[in-house]
Formats: sequence, structure tokens, C-alpha cells
Amino acid sequence: MTDSLDREALEYHTLDGRPGKLEIRATKPMATQLDLSLAYSPGVAAPCREIARDPEKVFDYTARGNLVAVVTNGTAVLGLGNIGPAASKPVMEGKAVLFKRFADIDVFDLEIDGDAETVIAVVKALEPTFGGVNLEDIKAPECFYIEERLRAETKIPIFHDDQHGTAIIAGAGMLNALEIAGKTIGDVRVVVSGAGASAIACTTLFCELGVDPAKVLMCDSRGVISTRRQIDNPYKQVWVRETEAVTLADALKGADVFLGLSVAGLVSPEMIATMAPNPIVFALANPDPEIPYPDVMAVRPDAIMATGRSDYPNQVNNVLGFPYIFRGALDVRATGIDQHMKMAAVRALAALAREAVPSSVSRAYGGETFHFGREYIIPKPFDPRVLLWVAPAVAKAAGESGLARQPITDWDAYRARLERMMDPGRGMVRDIIDHARRSPTLKRIVFAEGDEARVLRAARVVAREGIGRPLLMGIEGEIRALAERIEVPLDGIEIVQPAHHPKFESYVERYVAEGQRKGVTAPAARHDFASRTVYGLMMVREGDADGIVVGVGRPYARSMRAALRIIGPDGTACGLYIVIVGGRTLFFADTTVHIEPDAETLAAITRSVVRVVRGFDIEPRVAMLSFANFGSVNHHTGSRMAAATAILHRTDPDLMVDGEMQVDVAVDMDLRGQLFPWSRVTEPANVFVFPNLAAANIAYKMLDKLGGASIVGPLLLGMKRPVSIAALNADVSDLVNLAAWTAFDAARS
Repeated sequence: MTDSLDREALEYHTLDGRPGKLEIRATKPMATQLDLSLAYSPGVAAPCREIARDPEKVFDYTARGNLVAVVTNGTAVLGLGNIGPAASKPVMEGKAVLFKRFADIDVFDLEIDGDAETVIAVVKALEPTFGGVNLEDIKAPECFYIEERLRAETKIPIFHDDQHGTAIIAGAGMLNALEIAGKTIGDVRVVVSGAGASAIACTTLFCELGVDPAKVLMCDSRGVISTRRQIDNPYKQVWVRETEAVTLADALKGADVFLGLSVAGLVSPEMIATMAPNPIVFALANPDPEIPYPDVMAVRPDAIMATGRSDYPNQVNNVLGFPYIFRGALDVRATGIDQHMKMAAVRALAALAREAVPSSVSRAYGGETFHFGREYIIPKPFDPRVLLWVAPAVAKAAGESGLARQPITDWDAYRARLERMMDPGRGMVRDIIDHARRSPTLKRIVFAEGDEARVLRAARVVAREGIGRPLLMGIEGEIRALAERIEVPLDGIEIVQPAHHPKFESYVERYVAEGQRKGVTAPAARHDFASRTVYGLMMVREGDADGIVVGVGRPYARSMRAALRIIGPDGTACGLYIVIVGGRTLFFADTTVHIEPDAETLAAITRSVVRVVRGFDIEPRVAMLSFANFGSVNHHTGSRMAAATAILHRTDPDLMVDGEMQVDVAVDMDLRGQLFPWSRVTEPANVFVFPNLAAANIAYKMLDKLGGASIVGPLLLGMKRPVSIAALNADVSDLVNLAAWTAFDAARS
């Protein structure tokens, strides 16, 4: 990890003056005395009495059924080792965020200062609090002992992700790899590098899938675990074999499968070359595999390979497992997670990889198409369908095992609930960034205010993460001095001084030729081009850059006027904010350009936003907003929204759009059904078109500052070339997102 990335990570964890990544929010109203009397005294006594009479009611009246503990003692944290419970907390908070992001599961992270017995005692004592426990980053062999004891002595799901998470994903990939390679699972010879928790769990699961244990050789840091050695560890003793092989290289000769969960660089190309035809190589050491993917392909193009990395095919990523396994277990109030449930997850993931891949997944990977084969044996980590395949499979298996306190009877209703949970917009920002990173050529993104600290830091992220090629506008000496002062490396970043740019004079000539009958003179052009914003826009217009991010430290309107003059609109320009709130992704327009748009402009704005939303495989449901519903008040604001709605009904009859309407009617389908059952908006709206700039601006800022929403934007639509204008208070993350959007927009232009 670079010093720059370290600093950015530290800043991220203290962003907005709130240390860490988690907070607790109330899920019920807390605004009035009545609310308080129901939430606490005296009303809270009612659910307490119900639970005292029937302990199972705790799942009905509290959050226990959706609450998981992520538990560690910090003895084996990532690649950091035994760093202790306090130092492990950022990792556990990160795990909590993943639970929430992928399966809407709430988490308390518990970092316990103690040995195995202490961990067991604490978790047992806290059992009434949680619906399940995810054990994490606990060293072997204590992790085995802790899990075994807790599974035997508690009545909630206990799951050590370092063991079983990796095993489940790898097992799914192994089933598919064997089929593609034309190998029979009971016949293959398997070599394992590593004898820790993950390696032992993976090997055990492989054998449960059908691998013959007698055909498995496991290696630790001293070589093959064999009868030639004295093995005292009881978990390793299971894998002692009588063999002539001493080293990993010996073991790999003629092997069908290599499973690596050890350290980087342990395997050479020469060792892979000795394996059997169509070898299966799962080199899963993180962050770098035991042998790089290109090295394997160079000597064995017939190999099927998986790693833990996202930049190679077949990534084995635990996020494909634990959120959805717990989702299924919690939804049936399971008393545990048994082998049948784990195997159900394995087979669900394996089956999903054989299905046609939706375009949203392909788009997230730069338009690359995926189909079942050597380079696609496992679903992609952010495939939204995983929730719909794995959670029901686990829930059903829990019922079959007798572990479900409340088995699911209506599977269609359950899947519908999961679909509502699976907001397709949740991964949109990541999709945009991933698409930009996977462009065949990195897009050249101008940052007009190159001497701003925020801009420098954002440009560094854009360059380091491969989102684009930043071009910083400004005086080189000043930018380099600032970069040195704030310790931001300038690798991969170009600095452009307008007056010294080789195309300065040719830009002036072009600008004068086009504007000479509009009062533009050469001196005036040179004066204009002294502006970094104007010059950066001209670079984009002339194709010497692919897009621009501008506006830091200056009013939006000034940058917008320059963009309209130099780049020009392609139809109707408008501003769009992506608003992520309450687990839903919403789209607000127009938020930046038109002060009082007429009906035709409102319709054009809507069409632009709808194209963007549909481009992400999200079905737009549009509410044309006003302060009244469907002509109940005779006012020009509502009349314009109604007229725009009529235009859209004619031009796009399949679009779910209606108005004018109030926000509550647009999102509350019970209210809509009671008052306006004929409305075309039959599901909660996700696209909101505002009657004027004031309403749009107020709405998104209130959600941002008072509603806890995550805001992405403003995204400027409808320009001839990609332009992004930042808000005055944009932070580094905002600028990175805008740069990614600009690169994404350039790639699809």
C-alpha cells in the first residue's frame, strides 16, 4: 500500500468529522411524545410482556432477526496477522458495511480482548441479542475450536467466514471447472498449498463434493504433510498421507487440481507445467496469488484458473457468500448453519454461473460478455442475481434440515421481497467506475482547477485506480509545490499550462474564425483562453481531451455558461442527481440548469434522464412533481407538469410516468391506490422531475443534509461532449465520482 493510499484511507475513515463507517438509526418515528411513549416507557412494556410469555416473539418485536454479530479477537487479521482486537475494528466495520450493502443485514461488530474461551463465553452470553454470528479473522486452530463449541452450545447460526466463505465460493467454481475440463470429481488428484483454516475448510468441502480424500496431498510451510513427519496439530493430522512426495513441486507432478491458500510466489511456471492435461489452478492467496494468472497461461494455456483478484477471470470473493447465506438463514429464523445449507449455497452459485449473464453485469466490466466456460466458472462478485439464488437455496435447505424456526411457505412472495431489497441502482456508482477502468483506452479527463488540494487528491485517485488520465490545468510550479506540500504523488498525471500548450495559437485561430462575426477578436480569444476553464473546455471540444471536470471553487452558473458557449448543448441540457436513501436509488432532475422550464423542456429533461436510467437496466418510474395532484389546484406550475406528462404519454406510451402529483402519492402505493387507482405509476417512483430549479435544489439538499442520503452528482446531461460541473462544496469523493462519470460518458459517446 502506498503512503498516498494510506493517507486517503485515513481521511476516509474520519470523513465529515465522524470516525468510522457505521452508525445506528431509528427505524420508527421519534418525533412526538406519543412516539416516545410507544418506543419506550410506558408502551415498550407491551412487547416485553409478549416476549416473556413467548421468547420467539423477540423476532416479531425487535431487530434481532436481522442483526448479526461480526466477532473477532484480532489474532489473524487479513494479511496483517495478530494485530489485536482494537486494530481489527476497521476491518470488522468494513464487513458490517458489506452485510448491509449486499443483503440489508444490520451488524454489531464485537472485537473481544481474549483467548478462545473468552470469545466463546462472550458470544454465548450475547446470544439473546443476535440472529446470527459471523466469526472473523481468528487464528487457527483456535478458530476451529471456537466454531465447534459455539455451534454445539448456541441456537443461532454460527459461521466462520474465513473457513466456509472461501470454501463455498471455491467449491462452486470447482464443480464447474471440473465439468469444463472433462474430469470426474472422484478421479482427480488434488494438491493443496496451505494448512490453515481456509485451506482445511476448502479441502474438506471438496471431499464432501466427491473428491477422494486419499487423492489429496496437503502442504504446509515445511512441505507435504506425510507419514515422514511428526504432525501434532489434530486438524492437520486428518491430512497425513503416505507418499514419496516431499515438496510442493513433487506433489504437483501429474496433479489435476492445485488449491492455493498460502503465500504469493510459492509456485513457479515450471511446477504448473508438470500438472496433468487441463489442469485446474485455484491460486487464492491474497492480495497476490501463489502464481500470477499470466504465468500460468504462458505455460499451460489449457488451464482453468481462479484467483482472489478482480483483474483476472474467475475471482473467488467471499462477498458472493456470507451476505446471502446469512440472509437465507435469518429469514427462516434458523438455529444454525449446517453442511446441507452450505452445500445448497455451493450448488446455487454453480448453477447461476451457467445462466445467461444480464447486460448490467457485462456493462460493469467494460461491455465484456460472459458465458459459462474457462474464464467464467463463478458469478461475478457484484451480480445482483446472487441474492435471488443463494438466499432462497439456503432458506430451503434450513427447512429441510429442521433448523428453520419459521420455514417459508410462500416462495413467490419471498422472492418478491428479495427483489424489492435488491435495488438495481445500489451498484450504479461502482458500475460507472468499473466501466471507466475497463475502457480499452483510458480517457483523458481535464481538471480545470489543478491547483486545488481537493482536485489534486481526486486526480491522484483517478490515476492510481485506472479510472482515467488526469490533465491538471494550471501553473506547473504551483501545482508541483502544492503536491509536495500535501504529499500527493503526480505519477500518471499530466500538467497543462494553457499559455504554453502547443495548440494554444491554433485554438485561438479556430475560435476567432468561428466567432469573428460575433465580435470575437484575437486579443479577446487570447484573454478568454487564459482561463483554465475555457481552455480545458476547448481541449475537450477539439478532441485533445475526452472530458472535463470543472467548477471547484466557483459558482455553477459561471462554469455552465462557459460550457454552453464552448461545447454547446446536444438537445436539452439538464442536471441529474443520483440520490441513494433508505436503500433505494432515486434520480432527481433538473437540478442545475433550467430555472422555470416549460412543458416541452420538462418532457425533454425527462427523456434524457430516462435514457440514462434505462442504460443501467433500471426500469424508470417517473413522477412529474407538483404541490397538488392531478388538477386539484388550478395553477401554472401544475399545468406545466400535466402538459409535460401528456407529451410523454404520446412520445413514449410504454413509459411509466404520471403527473402532476405530490411526492407522497408517487411513493406510497397504498395512498395512491386509495386516491388515484387509475394512475399510471403503479410502483413507487424512482425518477422525480421537479417543476423548477428551486424545488429540485431544495429537495436534494434537504435529503443530503437532513435525510442522511448519499448524493452523486450533479451529472450534466445533454452536452455535445462530456462535461461535469462540480458543486462548490464537492469533496474528493464527489470529484472522483464525477471524473468516473465523465470517463464513462466519453467511453459510450
